[in-house]
Amino acid sequence: MRFFEYEAREIVKRAGIPVTDYGFTTDADEAAQIAERIGGPTVIKSQVLTGGRMKAGGVKFADTPGEAKQHAADILQLEINGHMPRGVLVDPKAEVDQEFYAGVVWDGIRKKPVIIFSPVGGIDIEQVAEEQPDKVGRRHFSNILPFGDFEAKEVIASTGVTGKDLQRLVPIVTKLAKLFVENDMTLAEINPLGKLKDGSFVALDAHMDMENEARGRHKQLLKDLGVGDEETREAREATPFELAGEEVDAMDHRGVAGNVTEFDGDLGLVIGAGGGSLTLFDAVRKYGGKPANYCEIGGNPSVKKAKGLAKLVLQKPGVDKIAVMMSIVSNTRVDIVARGVIAACLELGMDPAEKISIFRIPGAWEEEGFKILDHYGVRYADRTVSMHEAAKMAVEA
Repeated sequence: MRFFEYEAREIVKRAGIPVTDYGFTTDADEAAQIAERIGGPTVIKSQVLTGGRMKAGGVKFADTPGEAKQHAADILQLEINGHMPRGVLVDPKAEVDQEFYAGVVWDGIRKKPVIIFSPVGGIDIEQVAEEQPDKVGRRHFSNILPFGDFEAKEVIASTGVTGKDLQRLVPIVTKLAKLFVENDMTLAEINPLGKLKDGSFVALDAHMDMENEARGRHKQLLKDLGVGDEETREAREATPFELAGEEVDAMDHRGVAGNVTEFDGDLGLVIGAGGGSLTLFDAVRKYGGKPANYCEIGGNPSVKKAKGLAKLVLQKPGVDKIAVMMSIVSNTRVDIVARGVIAACLELGMDPAEKISIFRIPGAWEEEGFKILDHYGVRYADRTVSMHEAAKMAVEA
């Protein structure tokens, strides 16, 4: 889940990293009061979970509290990329000598966090990395073992930063790395990290993304920030099809069946097994198939849930057939999934042999599952058929 800037700033502040004397508000009059307290030029920023604020007019500079009030009133009414602002952040217009970049992201390939640091600021950091590779430092680190100052020092020094700047930056980057691990973030970024006239450093903006599954471990933080349980913070609103999938999954506590994402293809998918479902989805596309949805099924859902998911997918407009595929599974009974998808076809007045293009779930209770599939003439495959081969068969059916 993504945090608004004002929330990310609070997380940074709690970690002990210096921030400006900013204020968040949903009221233009209060924006003027915050600007009055700051006592100088300010920046008024729209709080939206999308980029392009500056170009859209969502970031404006004010010299007086009255000007801050007017800018806040305008920005609060401004829609940016389909998003209305949560509020505005009123920030001092800092006198910055130099902008730096400090970020930590999760490297899914190495299965470790990686620190990225640059003394050239964070605008187009990818381009900086390409054109000035010596100005972008990186270092992977353990998310289990304690993080040491020497690790931060090494990555900062690798970009040519020395002396007092190095000494002042080490604790900031160290705290950022710890913040990342302790809060189960997938992204923790300070951009820009400003060096002020007096040589001190301050976080001028921050971006934070937390692992969705970690929300339960950080209830107090989310409560403090005012993040409601109902807030998905997804990039777009769920479609009726996706909401119906959530209802299927909520039928009972057993297993998962119905966590769906909608696409506009004609091949419905009832797939699962973690990374196996992503592999199958990609394989269907590789062989020219057009998925109608992505979904997850597994963990021994009930027959009712498997049936509910299959019925939902089969009834989606434009769906011609469904493919039921998983990697080899030990925690999901094959016969239960088979009973569920066949029952879905029968209740909808459809012939399972016609509607199920391929059934490939090798695993527990597969002999019983195969007997059921045989009875209804459904084409199935065992573990001798790879997931890619099964996906190809589904597309060609």
